[in-house]
Amino acid sequence: MQVTIDGVTYVSHEAPVWRDEKSLMAMLDLAPFDLQGMREQLWLRQVGVEGNYEVCCIPFYAYGLALGDVVQKNESGNIDRLIRKSGRRALRILFAEPRPLSDSRSALRRAVHIAGLLSEWNGDRHVAIDVPNLSAMQPIFDCVQGEIQGGTAFWEWSDAREFNSP
Repeated sequence: MQVTIDGVTYVSHEAPVWRDEKSLMAMLDLAPFDLQGMREQLWLRQVGVEGNYEVCCIPFYAYGLALGDVVQKNESGNIDRLIRKSGRRALRILFAEPRPLSDSRSALRRAVHIAGLLSEWNGDRHVAIDVPNLSAMQPIFDCVQGEIQGGTAFWEWSDAREFNSP
């Protein structure tokens, strides 16, 4: 979900895949990723050393982060440092408007479910998929290949750029 308040767009995760009763939220300024005026609200849980938190959602916009990565927050409650990578990746797909007759979103949802992968949707056009192992990804790519070639879907890896804080 996205909401704009006083010129700042906040992106939230309505159903974080690892949400539990001990989760908390922190903001991440997306300006270092060329998304000025945007903040992503990530779900975290404390792990190990005081001040270390594990990412419990699949980032929609933040680069260099994935489910299970360990981060630190600053005094303001904002994520400012990546401590340790989890070894997972996130594949993000954006479906453009107008939608073609051969809309692949339902097929993608089925393929993600059959492959046993975790995913989060931001609305009905933007999905982030947890990728613990690349070997399970071919059916996912096959579902959206036609739309990618036709220019009605676009994809990227969240680790296409390194994590960077303001």
